[in-house]
Amino acid sequence: MGNVLHTVNKSPFDHRALETCLKFARQGSAVLLIEDGVYAAARDTAVSKQVQEALKSVSIYALKPDVEARGMQNRVMDGVRLVDYGGFVDLVAEHNAVQSWL
Repeated sequence: MGNVLHTVNKSPFDHRALETCLKFARQGSAVLLIEDGVYAAARDTAVSKQVQEALKSVSIYALKPDVEARGMQNRVMDGVRLVDYGGFVDLVAEHNAVQSWL
């Protein structure tokens, strides 16, 4: 399937979408956290270790406007890159397919 952009829009504390996504995300693919999915980017949470482990094989991004809307600007863990809407479009264009985890 080539390189895939996975999007997760659900909080990892309410849904298993992130966990499932990370199970299927292959080396070299990217994960974009959007909407409540950005909570997975926060440091020192129940899912932080899982996200840090995933960063070894996949790129993880968080949509900056969604991070800001949730007041998390100062809580994003190292390794998670923030992108704006233009960056979101670039990620879609750079990948062969987009898989949304709902």
